[in-house]
Amino acid sequence: MGAKTDPVRKRYAPLLDKTLEQALAHRIATEFPRIGGERICRLCAQMILEVLEGHLRPREQVRHGQMLWMAVDVNDPPARGKTIARTNLLPVVLDVHTASDTEAILQRKPPGQRLLDKAVRLSRQAYEQGALLSNCDLAAILSCDDPKVASLLTQHERQSQTVVPRRATTHDVGSGLTHKRIICLKRYRDGKPSHEIARETYHSIEAVDRYLGQYDRVRHCRQQGLSPEQTAFTLNCGPSLVREYLAIDQELEQERECGK
Repeated sequence: MGAKTDPVRKRYAPLLDKTLEQALAHRIATEFPRIGGERICRLCAQMILEVLEGHLRPREQVRHGQMLWMAVDVNDPPARGKTIARTNLLPVVLDVHTASDTEAILQRKPPGQRLLDKAVRLSRQAYEQGALLSNCDLAAILSCDDPKVASLLTQHERQSQTVVPRRATTHDVGSGLTHKRIICLKRYRDGKPSHEIARETYHSIEAVDRYLGQYDRVRHCRQQGLSPEQTAFTLNCGPSLVREYLAIDQELEQERECGK
């Protein structure tokens, strides 16, 4: 004789399956019948929910003047053929307008300075949350052109000898040489160790050593009399990159001459 059926369980147990996870699993099984059995469909549903939970923020967590923005994971650098669609993204909460921004308007600060202050703040806030904004991200958030943002930030980095953490610098996306220049100057002019440079420029120690090593190789090739094109061929890199390091080397040479 079979075991007795629990009438309460029979009536109420189906409520356990009235969940978003089960609804997703059922939809996956219906739309993609070849994907696998019930366990695989449930696993797919759980992964979808994990992504949703990471990308959504309750209204209570976003205050007046803030916004939610998707930024690139700082630990997911670019690679050849790698698109944003194949890159890890993280949701970050950014202070788009603060009391200090209003004060800047009342104090008649120039528009360019106000734009720069916001771009620097947003970039650092995203980095503190483990992500990086691009110049295009900043341009879209601040309603301006990305060349304007890039120009302001590059000029700021040159004058302040600091790096603003964003994709163009930390992930080396773009043609600017500001962060390479600052890293090389901190080592060969200021004598700072790699770990200190990494902390001050928002780079990993490996990235700092890579930039310094490339500078050393380019400088050695120049001392051997190789042209930029020959150096690029020898080091298997682009001529434009070689010229960036040559410009840095020339600046350091001029500083050495002035210091004598």
